[in-house]
Amino acid sequence: MSNGYNESLGNVHGSVSTENKTGWKKILAFIGPAYLVSVGYMDPGNWATDIAGGSAFGYKLIWVLFASNLIALLLQSLSARLGIVRGLDLAQASKITYPRFINFCLYLLAQIAIIACDLAEIIGMAIGLNLLFGLPLIWGVSLTITDTLLMLFLMNKGMRKLEGFIVSMIFIVGLSFLVEMFIVTPDVKEVALGFIPQNLSGNALYIAIGIIGATVMPHNLYLHSSLVQTRKINRTEEGLRSAIRFNLFDTVIALNLAFFVNAAILILAASAFFKNGYFHIAEIQDAYKLLEHIFGRTAPVLFAIALIAAGQSSTITGTLAGQIIMEGHINLRIEPWLRRLLTRVLAIVPAVFTIIYSGQDGLGNLLILSQVVLSLQLGFAVIPLIHFTSDRKKMGNFAISAKVKIFAWAAALLIVGLNVKLVYEQIKTWAAASPETAFWMYTLVIPMVIGIALLLLYVLLRPLLFKHADAPAYIPHGIAAEIDNLETVHYHTIGVSIDFSKNDTNAIRHAIMQGGKSATYILMHVVETAGARYYGDQAMDHETQSDVDNLGQYVAALHKLGYKANARIGYGTAASAITDIVNTQRVDFIVMGSHGHKALKDLIFGTTVNKVRHMVNIPVLVVKASK
Repeated sequence: MSNGYNESLGNVHGSVSTENKTGWKKILAFIGPAYLVSVGYMDPGNWATDIAGGSAFGYKLIWVLFASNLIALLLQSLSARLGIVRGLDLAQASKITYPRFINFCLYLLAQIAIIACDLAEIIGMAIGLNLLFGLPLIWGVSLTITDTLLMLFLMNKGMRKLEGFIVSMIFIVGLSFLVEMFIVTPDVKEVALGFIPQNLSGNALYIAIGIIGATVMPHNLYLHSSLVQTRKINRTEEGLRSAIRFNLFDTVIALNLAFFVNAAILILAASAFFKNGYFHIAEIQDAYKLLEHIFGRTAPVLFAIALIAAGQSSTITGTLAGQIIMEGHINLRIEPWLRRLLTRVLAIVPAVFTIIYSGQDGLGNLLILSQVVLSLQLGFAVIPLIHFTSDRKKMGNFAISAKVKIFAWAAALLIVGLNVKLVYEQIKTWAAASPETAFWMYTLVIPMVIGIALLLLYVLLRPLLFKHADAPAYIPHGIAAEIDNLETVHYHTIGVSIDFSKNDTNAIRHAIMQGGKSATYILMHVVETAGARYYGDQAMDHETQSDVDNLGQYVAALHKLGYKANARIGYGTAASAITDIVNTQRVDFIVMGSHGHKALKDLIFGTTVNKVRHMVNIPVLVVKASK
């Protein structure tokens, strides 16, 4: 099934084979996407709400966690169904349903939510490093920027390696809390009673809303609809049905593990704090210190290790979600490391300012704020998802049933309603803080919230009002041009980049294949020494002289073989110097060797080939280095 759209997460799309496998091998081939999604359900934002609920109300809010998990299971299964059946992620489906301006607004809100989520990961990582090694929070926050390199490394290793890293982080978190359960010895009977729903009011209702808001995160819905497409499946009806079934199995296991971790945090807080009379332990740092005070060193160390693992794994999946929403909503594709760096910097700035001006205590409030921002965006992911998976015209036999649709809309109404209440309560609290704060609430925040509410109403109503207006699919690269007459192209001046490596012979050979003996070959080499950068063609240091002599030997060898060749030396930055030679020598075709750099080397040394491609208006042939 082709939809004429860019593949979601194109570099790993369909990279994991599931065909010709049976039994456990078939199940294992599908396992992975839901585990990457599940880390968002146990990030530091969840920790904050779980600790607050357990310390203040004991085991009474476990049923809220369980209900949140059931809602998450439903929505994530819908997300996986969308990706499998239509071959579109949630952002791509929105792109072909809503107008461009609405998509831009949806992109902005989703990106803000990812930054807010990243903010929670930064705070969690910084607190974890502070608790474990005594590292000052400001340094812990600053160090989190280095995970850009880890993200780049794992993405280059492939989808299975990335999933393996995430699963190992989840294992560390789960094992840490399993050991802690034995240390704190919870009351099993009281835990079981906690699964019985109870009437909520006052602060219990507020924390319950926070738990639900922190549990069902919008970027997870974008993420899951894309990650299921990394599996190569048979596009027949039976193949799609099989993929949906196996992914549901994957989702149930992964999200129940996430529920176990969240329940373990709440039970830990209830057993360690509530039972010992500490009813107001809402800060992660306080929980750590009190664990040490009551149970010794082992429990808090495990607590800190789990916090770091949860933060690290969550930040990687947040980066993938950022790529999905950027490419899907506004068709903008940039390097993953650059997007990761931008998101991380935008999240680090408020964390640094909070530490400087409010100290350690301010981080807890900032963590709550990040969850409020997330809650604002949730409806913009949930409502379109239900619309898309309900559309029988596009989903065919895989559209959700009336019963599932009722449950889905009830879940959406509950989530949006509770999150609206959370935002309302938060704004009310801020407005009452001081006259100055109230002024900004009424002039800036409230109008913004009203605008967002109107946008949500539009997102809800448009698919209903224009149900049968089947808009043409968006094709980012246009329609293929008609091919009727292909004439042979003769190149007169061919440029060959030379770097005096074993790749040179291969590059020259491919150049000669293009032009034969009728073309003129310009052998180009760029001197990148410090002297060359500053003095240009005035530089004649040892390296420059050596390069000139070597290039002359290549030219002489080509002349001897009957080819026309000239040498040209460039100075300074490779891409700019090559472009200058191409323009001055009127080169109409370039052959360049690829160094085969990967990951870190590309980051350090740069990618000259890509830069030259974008700086010239002639064909560029890239020749990979021979082994």
